[in-house]
Order: sequence, then C-alpha cells, then structure tokens
Amino acid sequence: MDFKNHDLTEAREVPGIRYEEKPLYVSGERVPGLHAVWITLDNEKQFNSYTTEMVKGVILGMRRASNDRACVAVVFTGAGDRAFCTGGNTREYAEYYAGRPEEYAQYMRLFNDMVSAILACDKPVVCRVNGMRIAGGQEIGMACDFTVAQDLAVFGQAGPRHGSAPDGGSTDFLPLFVGIEAAMESCTACEPWSAHKAHRLGLVSRIVPALRIDGEFVANPLVETRRWTNELGEIVHGEFVVGNERRAAKALLGKGVVDLSRLDAAVDELVAKLANTFPGCLTKTIQSVRKHKLAHWDANRETNRAWLGLNMMTEARAGFRAFNEGTKECREADFLLLRRRLAEGTVWGPDLVEELLAGAHGEAHCASVQGAGAP
Repeated sequence: MDFKNHDLTEAREVPGIRYEEKPLYVSGERVPGLHAVWITLDNEKQFNSYTTEMVKGVILGMRRASNDRACVAVVFTGAGDRAFCTGGNTREYAEYYAGRPEEYAQYMRLFNDMVSAILACDKPVVCRVNGMRIAGGQEIGMACDFTVAQDLAVFGQAGPRHGSAPDGGSTDFLPLFVGIEAAMESCTACEPWSAHKAHRLGLVSRIVPALRIDGEFVANPLVETRRWTNELGEIVHGEFVVGNERRAAKALLGKGVVDLSRLDAAVDELVAKLANTFPGCLTKTIQSVRKHKLAHWDANRETNRAWLGLNMMTEARAGFRAFNEGTKECREADFLLLRRRLAEGTVWGPDLVEELLAGAHGEAHCASVQGAGAP
C-alpha cells in the first residue's frame, strides 16, 4: 500500500539528538515488522543539557515517531550513565539569552512545543532515566507517560537557586505525582531526591540497580533502603545517608562499575507489555490519563513563558551567569547580598549583577552555599 506522508518536514539529523529504531522483543523473540523508537539526548559532556537545536530535534523526533506506523513506543533517554538531562544548556543561557528577554521568550516557545510534543505523541513515551534528571530534565521527564530509572539516578529542581522558577512543567506536573507539600519542598528548596525516594513518592514507575561490585548488582549505597522510620517517626527510606555512613558508601561506590543492562531489560519489558495491547485502546487510554497534565500545562504555559522571558533581565541574568562562570564547588549567586541590596532600594541593572557575581565567588558565600546543600 502507498501511504500518504503526514510529516511536516523530511527526516534529518539534528546535532545532539540520536533517533534510532530498535527491534521489539517479546518473550525473548524478535517481532518482525515492529520496533521501538529511541530518542537520545546526546550531549554527554554537558550532562545532556539541551541546546536550542536539540529542542527542535526532540520536537521533530516525537512527531516522526508519532507518524511511524511500525513504532509501538518511544523511549526518551540520555547518553552515557551520568545524566538523563540536567535542563537547558546553561552556557547558552548565560552567554546568549541572559539580558535578552525577547530572545528567551522565543526559545521558551520552542521549549513549550517540546513538552507539548511529548504530551501529544501518538505512541506511549517511556522516560529511561540513566542518571540525573534535574531542572528542565525533570520537566520533560514528567511529560512522559512512564519513568523507569536506574537507582543511582537523582531527581530534582534547580530554579530558585539558579535564577528561575520551575515553570516549564514542574509546577504543573509535580503536584499530580507526589502531592502539593512534597512538590512545594522540591520546587523551592531544590534538594535532590534519590531514585528510591522518587519511587516511594510515586514519581517513578520502576527502579532497578545499576551498581555492580564483584560481578553482583547492589542497591545504591548512598541511599537508606533498609528501614522505614527513624527515632522521630519520619520515613527515611530513600533518603541519602549522612556522616560516616556516607563516607563508607562513597568508598563502596568507588569499587563498583555502572552497568545499565538491567535498566535496558526493564525498559524492553515495559515496551513489550505495551505492544501486547489493542493499539487504539492503548492510545486512547494514554490520552485520557494525559488530560490531567494537559489541564494544568495548557492553562499556564503561555503566561509562564512570558514571565520566564522577562526574568532574563533580572534574577536569571545573574543566576545563569553565576552558574556558568563559577567553580565546581560554588555556582550560585550571593542570595543574601541580593536580598540586602533590594531591601536598601537598589535598582536591578548591570552593576547589581556584577556585584552579585563578585559576591558569588567569595569564600564566605561559597562556604555558606556548601553548608546549605544536600548531605
């Protein structure tokens, strides 16, 4: 049969994006004529942060997979084993978009279209979390229909600590997954969650071990996975260990290797389950469940885009530059200095930004930031 072509443009390679068709296996047997599409963020050196061109590539990839008649599911992932995605490319933000609100608003139009393309994909979308899922990476991950993660991964937000608000999806989606209180804590304090905690709270469908020591898979030693409550009655399952226990865990971590074979097996198993359904009924069910996300996303995305653009003249301008120009140990602006200057009536401008950047790299500020971070 000669099919009509419903693609908007011809398929093309986009730098930083890998689009691959991978065989479908059911019960260990390859299924002829069917496959899964893997869309991979391929910017491993920068923790798979997405550039403007990569955003376009994700949009094109989701549309292409939607129209692929032999595709049963999309697997959305990142290259390597350190990160799924850490959000937008901060170098690009700091060096091009900072101070240019109209340009950033155009970029955010593309970002919104990327989230919408995931939510509108005619195939189920599985987020394969191979490492960190942070900031905008968390947002595009939550737009997916399923999340399968290796248990060394961490999840979280970065907005208020780097000059933005997590309005690219987290303020819309996260309360639906984990409730308002937990979402509020994550979005404001920006402290990372382990994969175990994310699974306990309902953010992740499944987690699998990825650390192999002496040939055996072991659970993430940096995370408390054994007990459920501490002496105060607080649930600690999934929390990061501290003190001497953390030092011992890091030493154990250094003895192992990361092996994502179980992650791939879990993803393949899920795709096989999805393939063994009526395709039309599966698509309608996914669309019906997605409506809960879309109700919030469609109501807020344009006003959020406008605010995020304007914010590039003030806090984002300082925050992204501080991250881009800082050191590994200290990449955050001097928040307390900013609060003092604003209380004194200082007007936002280049002089204030430069003062904040100078303060951001001072020893006292860097020590306070490190003290306030996660254990």
